[in-house]
Amino acid sequence: MNMAIANITVVSHTYFYLLGIPGLEDQHIWISIPFVAFYIIALLGNILLIFVVVTDHSLHEPMYIFLCMLAAIDLVLSTTTIPKAITIFWFNSGGISLNGCTTQLFFIHATFVAESGILLVMAFDRYIAICYPLRYTMILNTSVIIKLGIAVYMRGAVTIFPLIFLVKRLTFCKNNLLPHTYCEHIGLAKYACASIRVNIWYGIFVLLITVVLDIFLIVASYSMILHAIFRMPSQDARHKALQTCGSHICVILLFYIPGIFTFLVQRFGKQIPPHIHIIIANICMLAPPLMNPIIYGIKTKQIKNSIYNLLFQRQK
Repeated sequence: MNMAIANITVVSHTYFYLLGIPGLEDQHIWISIPFVAFYIIALLGNILLIFVVVTDHSLHEPMYIFLCMLAAIDLVLSTTTIPKAITIFWFNSGGISLNGCTTQLFFIHATFVAESGILLVMAFDRYIAICYPLRYTMILNTSVIIKLGIAVYMRGAVTIFPLIFLVKRLTFCKNNLLPHTYCEHIGLAKYACASIRVNIWYGIFVLLITVVLDIFLIVASYSMILHAIFRMPSQDARHKALQTCGSHICVILLFYIPGIFTFLVQRFGKQIPPHIHIIIANICMLAPPLMNPIIYGIKTKQIKNSIYNLLFQRQK
């Protein structure tokens, strides 16, 4: 009997099927409508933002260059997840190889960490602009901007890259049906036969040294920024300084609040139906790319003027 058990070969799945939103399969077509609309708006908005910043020399300042980096990250984040979700909704085409799954989860988590890093850099930019305005261009020169951008992108890639090996070492013999619209680390790892303790602890470690640390530093930066603003003698100067930070604060809240809510729901919301988990997770992927260019386009006068000139002045 023992010999028979020992001779059993465990077959590991190398191909998976993303099911979309289980329980709402008959509504997939209707759900796809806002997905497609929001994805197109996100694509056009971020491409337009990048084009305006690159072509308008008056926007070649640190704040707008960092915004351009944020738009590029948003394009990668949305394109990594939404097109696959749409093919599931339209054609029930949820098949994905293990290599494809690990590639998708790498880009999802790496761009999430990178976006958090860009938001931290933008908070640092606002801190220098308000607290050290006379030294702003000297501190944030072209060399520093390039180094910060490379550091942000590299941090996302380097911290998430080990997840590929942590996932590929696992044997997936339980199930190859993934109740989601995209592959994510723990969502895939929990279908492994072996222990995933290392995966869980490494995921927590990455979260602590990236996103949690970024949140702490952003809060510290804005504490010093607000302290400096309320010490300004002129009310107009205080209003202008707060206005320059308004767009960034909106983007920060839009990025972190859904993410924190999703984390809490996954850990403690056991009574919440699975389709609600999946819908919230997709909102986290789509909301920042959709809203970031809209927020900056509406609240930033220079960008608004540049877009107006691009769209209307050239038609005359």
